[in-house]
Amino acid sequence: MSVTEQDRDVLARTLWGEARGEGLAGMVAVAWSIRNRVDDGKDKSWWGEGYAGVCQKPYQFSCWNRNDPNYPFLSGARQIPFRELAQCRIAADQVIDGNVSDPTSGATHYYATTMPKPPTWVKGAKQTLVLGHHIFFKDVP
Repeated sequence: MSVTEQDRDVLARTLWGEARGEGLAGMVAVAWSIRNRVDDGKDKSWWGEGYAGVCQKPYQFSCWNRNDPNYPFLSGARQIPFRELAQCRIAADQVIDGNVSDPTSGATHYYATTMPKPPTWVKGAKQTLVLGHHIFFKDVP
């Protein structure tokens, strides 16, 4: 699969919206959960096509929901601070280019521990990693 500049930009923006406070390791882990969806053999209509398609698929990553406070930044209506976006781009490029291994052991899902309660999909899923304020899972039913 070829990766476009749009894929790289959308992934970096998604990392800003989902994990900017988690440091490079946390952003890499979130990026890997996205890459695992991109690489998954499921019907592409389920996850979306490519990095941009997966990140922007409705209801997959809340930062892309129009009512999310991050959305104006991700959509370009407001500017993300340059240094913050540059750090997200480093994480995105490292994962896309395969320069870092997957710390999530194949996770396709995660949630933030700051949520009031875990999402319903965690029941029956295999937890693979706890890193910062995120818990990662694979084999989600």
